[in-house]
Amino acid sequence: MVKTIGNPLSWGAKALGGASEHVAESAEHIGGRDSSPITDDQINTLTMDDLYDALRKGAEDLGAARGDVLFLCLIYPIIGLILVAFGLNMNLLPLLFPLLAGFALLGPIAAIGPYEISRRREEGLPYGWGDAFGLVSSPSFGAIVVLSIFLFGLFLVWMLVAAAIHAMTLGGPPPASITAFAIQIFTTGAGWAMILIGTVFGFGFALLVLATSVVSFPLLLQRDVGVPNAVATSVKVFRKNPRVILVWGLIVATGLVLGTIPALIGLIIVLPLLGHATWHLYRRAISV
Repeated sequence: MVKTIGNPLSWGAKALGGASEHVAESAEHIGGRDSSPITDDQINTLTMDDLYDALRKGAEDLGAARGDVLFLCLIYPIIGLILVAFGLNMNLLPLLFPLLAGFALLGPIAAIGPYEISRRREEGLPYGWGDAFGLVSSPSFGAIVVLSIFLFGLFLVWMLVAAAIHAMTLGGPPPASITAFAIQIFTTGAGWAMILIGTVFGFGFALLVLATSVVSFPLLLQRDVGVPNAVATSVKVFRKNPRVILVWGLIVATGLVLGTIPALIGLIIVLPLLGHATWHLYRRAISV
C-alpha cells in the first residue's frame, strides 16, 4: 500500500502525543532503573592536571562541533539579555546584579546539549545539534527534568533572598537612576552591608549548585541512576576532591563572568566550552 503524507495537524498531534507518553513514562522512573549507587571505589582522586585535560578536551569538542553547540547555547545569552532588559526597569534595578549572578546557577541546565554531544563524540556516535535533542527519548529524561527544576527552584529562592537582603539594608523607594543607585551602594554603610551579606549568601548558593551538579547531569546522561543517586554521587566527588572542585567552580565562575562581555555574547563560546569540559571532568572523576 502506498503511503501518503497525512494532514500536518494530525501528524503533529500524534508526534506530540508520543512525546507526552514518553515524558509520563520517564516521570515514573525518577529514582532510576539502575538503582545501584556509585561506590566510593568508583570515585577517583582528581588533580589540577585533570582540570587542564578536561579543558583541553572540551576545546577539542568545541572545535569539532562548534556550529552545533553554538546554536544550542545561543538561547542562554538571549534569555539573559531579556532578563537584563526587564531588570533595567527602575523598580527591578536593585535585583539586576543578583539576577545576572543567579543566572549562572542555571548554567548546568544550559550545558546539557554540549554534555550530550561530548558523550556521543566519545562513543563514536553521530553528533549534531539535532542529536542533542535525542535525550528526550533517554530513560533518564524524567530525572534530568526533575534535577533541572531543582536548580530553577534554587534560582528563584536566591532571587527572593536577594530581594529580602535589599529590603533589610537599602530598602526604600526605587532608585531614580542607575547612577543614583550605584552611589547609594558604594557610598553608604547600608550599601556595603548589602554587598557583604549578598556575597556570603550568593557563595552559599553557588557552592550548593556546584556540589550537587558538578557530575550529576553527565552521570544521568550515561546511566539511568535517578536523581538521588546522581546528586549523592556529585556530593561524594566534591567531598573527595574539595580543592580541585572549588578551583573548577572558580574557573566556571570566571568564564561565565568573562562571557558576559560584551552584552553576554561571549557566553555563546564560553558556555559550550565549559559544558564539554565538564563532561570530560566527569569521565575522570568517576569510573563507570
